[in-house]
Order: sequence, then C-alpha cells, then structure tokens
Amino acid sequence: MPIHPPTQRSTIAPSEPLAVKQAEAALVEHYPRLVRLAYVVLPPSLGRHRRVLAAHTVVQRALPVTRTAPARTAQVPAQSRRSPEAEQTKAPASAPYVSMRLRVLRTALAYERRPRWWPGRLPVPAALRPTLPVVWGLRLFPRAGGVDELALDRALSEVPGAVRASFALQLLDGLPEASVRELLAEAGVDDPAGAVRRAARLGRPDRAAAQVLLRSGEFDPCTVQTRPSDLLRRRHRVRAAALAAALCVVAGTLAVAVEKDVRDEAPGAGVTVPALDPAALLRTAAEQWADTSRIDFTAWPVRGDRRGDDELLGRALRAWSEPSGNVKVSTTPGTVGVPPAQPPRLLFAGEVDGAAVVLLHDGGVRVVRYAEPLAGGGGAALDFARTDDADVTTGAAVVVSRTGEKARFLLAPWISETTTRDLLAPDTPGRPLEVGPDGITAPVERPAAGGGCDAWPVLQLRSSERIVENHAFLVTDLGDLAPAHLTYTPKPGRGAPARQPREATGPEALLAWARTACSLRALSGSGVRAVNNWAFAEQRLPEGGASAQWLCTRADTWRGPGRVLVQFLQPTASPTAPAAVVADRNDTALCSRFGQHILAGTHWKADSGRWYVLAAGSRAVNRIEATGQVRGTAGGPTLAVRAPRDASVQLTARLREGGTLAAVR
Repeated sequence: MPIHPPTQRSTIAPSEPLAVKQAEAALVEHYPRLVRLAYVVLPPSLGRHRRVLAAHTVVQRALPVTRTAPARTAQVPAQSRRSPEAEQTKAPASAPYVSMRLRVLRTALAYERRPRWWPGRLPVPAALRPTLPVVWGLRLFPRAGGVDELALDRALSEVPGAVRASFALQLLDGLPEASVRELLAEAGVDDPAGAVRRAARLGRPDRAAAQVLLRSGEFDPCTVQTRPSDLLRRRHRVRAAALAAALCVVAGTLAVAVEKDVRDEAPGAGVTVPALDPAALLRTAAEQWADTSRIDFTAWPVRGDRRGDDELLGRALRAWSEPSGNVKVSTTPGTVGVPPAQPPRLLFAGEVDGAAVVLLHDGGVRVVRYAEPLAGGGGAALDFARTDDADVTTGAAVVVSRTGEKARFLLAPWISETTTRDLLAPDTPGRPLEVGPDGITAPVERPAAGGGCDAWPVLQLRSSERIVENHAFLVTDLGDLAPAHLTYTPKPGRGAPARQPREATGPEALLAWARTACSLRALSGSGVRAVNNWAFAEQRLPEGGASAQWLCTRADTWRGPGRVLVQFLQPTASPTAPAAVVADRNDTALCSRFGQHILAGTHWKADSGRWYVLAAGSRAVNRIEATGQVRGTAGGPTLAVRAPRDASVQLTARLREGGTLAAVR
C-alpha cells in the first residue's frame, strides 16, 4: 500500500437517548439475567424472601420514565433466537441492554449505602424501597442448593456489594476486568479496581465451577418455592391494621389540609429522592484541599454568590434527573447522563456572563454543568463530562461559560498563578490572566474551530507550594468541560533510559507544539483527558539535508481508549510550519506505557526533485526493512531509500530484544 497521510476522521457525536420502548424491549428480553444480577448484588442481610422481591423491584424500576442514558446506537434489539442454554453462557451486548444493566446495578448497589442511623427494618430510603411486586401471606425462596452453593452464598455475604457485582458481571455476563472496572465506576463505586481485585479471589481455585454454581437455582429469583408466613401473627396484625386504618383517615385529613402551606414554606420539599435534594448536596470546606492527599474535584470548595439558592440548585438537580424538552443536553463520549445515585458535590453556583450556572461533581466520575439564562428567551443547558481519576493537572480547571469565541474557567483552589500563551508563538512569554475572588478567570480566547489556524491559546497554570506540587503546566480548551493537559516527551538520548512525559513548558516542548498544535482540531469534543507529544526519532535526511524529527501525538480520553497521530517534522524556516500527519490510529495503546514501540514511514521529496521513502522507529528498533515495489534495509532506527512518488512499500522493523514491528498507518 502507498504511504500517504490518511484522511482525518471526524469525531462521532454522542447518540440520542434510548427510547422507553427500546428500554422495555431489552428489559423484557433479558429479564431473568437482570433479576439474577440484582439478586446477587443485593445485600444478603435483607433475607432471601425480601431479596427476591427487591431483585424484581430493582429490575422493574429500571425502566425510565421518558429516557435512559446515552448509548452507542439507537436500534431496537431484535428478539433473541438463542436457546436458554446460550442465554446463560453469553451476555448480550446491545446498547439497550447495557443501559438497563447500568441502571439495575446502580439501584442494587444503593441498597447497601443506607445511612448508619437508618432504621434496621428499612434497608434503603423510601425512593428505593420495594413497591411492586408485593406478596401477602407467602414467603418466597429460590430453590435450595447443595453444600457448594451454600458455601458460595456465604462467601458472597462476607464481601461488599461492589465485589459481588464484579464477581457477577465477570461470571454471569462474561465481562473482562477492564470493562467491569469501567462499569463499576459509572455505577458510582468508589474503588472499582479494588472491587475487581477482591472479586478475583472468590470462587478460587475452580472459577468454572463457581460460574456453574452462580447460574444454579440457588441464585435464581425467577424460580422460587413458597411457604406460608406466620399465621397467628398475621391474624393479630389484621386486627391492629383495622385500628391503624381508622387513625390514618384522621391523620390523612389533617395532612391534606396543611400540605399546600408546608410546600410553600419549605423550598424543595417536593423532592423525595435524597440525591436530588439541594439540602443534601455535599460541600467541601474552603481549606480542605491543602490538608488531603486526594487532589482532585473532591477537594474543590463550593464557590459562587448563589451557592445558597435552593431554588436554583433544585432546578439544576431536577433537570439532571429528568430533563424537560427545553433543556439542551450534551455529553462527551463515554459519559452517561443518568441521575446520581447519591447526593453530588456542589462546586459552584453563581451568575456568569448573563446566565445562572451550577457545577456539580458526581462521586469522582462526572462533572455536570447546568446553565439557565437570567433574562430573555432560550432554554437551559445541561452538559456532562467524565472526570474519573482526575489529578493536580487534569482537575485544575473547568469551563464555566462559553460566549462567542471566548471562554471562562473556574480554577482549582490549588492554582497559584495563571497566564495565557499562544502555542504558535513559542518565543513569546505568557501574559498574566486576571482571576476573580471566586476563582473565575477573565475571558480567554478559544482555539478556532475552522478556517485558518493562526493561533492556539492555552492556559499556563502553576500549582501552589502548599501541596508540594509547585510546577507549571499547560491546558487547552478542546470543546469539553475539562480542558486537556498538554505534555511532551523528549527524543531518546544515546544509551539513556526511556524518557518520561514532562510538562510542555520548556523551549524544546514549545517548539514541538508550535508545529503540531493545529492537529489538535481533530480531537475536539472527543472527551480528551491529556495529549502528549513524543519525539520518538530523529533522522538525517538524504542528499546532505538537515535533521527531521518524528513525533507521536497521543490523545488519552477519560474513558480509556487513545488516538495517535504520527507527525513528520521536516526542516523549515518557519518555527510554526505545520507538521505532516503520516499516520492516524484510533483505539490503540501505541505511544503509551503499554505500547512503547512504534514504526512509521512517509514519502519525501528532496530539493533535487528526487523522491524517497523515509522510515523511523522508536529506540528499541535496530533494523528496518522495506519490501514491495521498492526494497531496502537499514541497521538502526531510521531508513531512507530512493522510490517513485507513488511506490507501494511495506515497512517492518526488528526489535533489539526480539520480535518484529509493522508500520502504523
């Protein structure tokens, strides 16, 4: 195949929310699987009878009122033609099922998060207590198993719900550990990796036998046995219920009479779910960030002049729970828009650029921005972005307002110095940026989305000495709520160990970014967490030319997968001449700590008019071979061979420690 710069791929926009009918179809089709999952995750302390009813309740309540979480596709799943045996061995992967599974998992895990002061007979808040189905006069139990099933049930009862969920997702749905960690994070689990590690120890040494036990009747709440409840106690309860009913009629009459007055006097009293109650919002103390080892969004103090406005906060939470038709919802790829399972953390509530803005943080997984205009027409906006595992740099700023070609940022409390600079002007020092008392910056120019790429504004931030992280770093607005962190990895030294990414504030890093900044346009709106420029090779050009540089620009997303652009920087008189993109790869580990070897090639024209095929590899490459219409070999990490302009060439490399490597395209 000819070596040539590939066409840039367009960013895929998030798909539309699933309709209720699609969710219902997925729920009905996979109902036994979902109920079994809920039964395993629910706390064994409920007892077998209540756990059976709660499992059915959790699944039936998972059906959304109007919409569900964003999904990868909007197609209604076809009716399953698999046999019951196949249904038990292979988990469905349709988007409606994935969305329903997440909702079931969130609600089942919530049963274990009751406050310590909650009455023992009420396992969860009222919004999560079983409603239908209800069984009177009977006790329901799954079919009893043998000694092995009993031992597995006892082992599951001794671990938290997140561990049981991890165990069930791996053995019932066949999910790999990486997918389980991501799903648990979306469900609001605080330590998904720890839950997966503990689940890996369950069912040892024979995991296959444990899988068979988990699919047995002992854990099947759809196949149950019945026994009567306590008959004498039930007779006494009927008599007591008659008396209680008479008292309830009197109390109900009084309650109806005062309900309207109470509702008017207590803002937010109509909110029944604690996670959607403004009074339950988490608020971090102002100086906590300087006395914690967890420097992320959980350390942000609440700011803004309307942080005490319960009416505004209530509207934001209700829009999050069930957006109306006049609320514009946007999500970055890989971010779910489901309501929070527990009260979120309030980061900011105030007025910015003619809008009332509320920023919320949902348990380490998402940042949510709600904005409503202060005057005039127009509906509110609700934006979701992933922020799991944020740190000093990736949790340093959030876009609080965008107007025209400018944006304002809310900065983390640990930012001590703020400047702006232009990546296309590497020799120009940064300019101080004004920051208000609430941590909101003055308007900052945004990178142009189209047309000429004449400038690329970035923020240069410096962290406070109070967290022993006194260093400067760059972030840039790529269209998401959280700006992307820019880093640089220098070219390998002779005999030196592999270099590690460093902050892109030095002269060498700024020169590299001056030639590659415009390639960041291809990453806009794709949920990028950080972008690293790795100078993996330097090559002396044929015919006595100067040296050229090979860069691998890797963008890591919040959801995990990365994208790489391999760029060729040939000598030029302009320090901002754009590099040539010679390879583009999505969903790859290349150029990361898990993909440290790379080989790339391109056609190049010398000043004499002759064409060459150039190739370069990373530091472990010690031989490159070209085959096809042109043949040639070179010892070392670079190759140059004469070739026609459109020659089809295949490039392979040999690694120093053994093995071969194909060129990335």
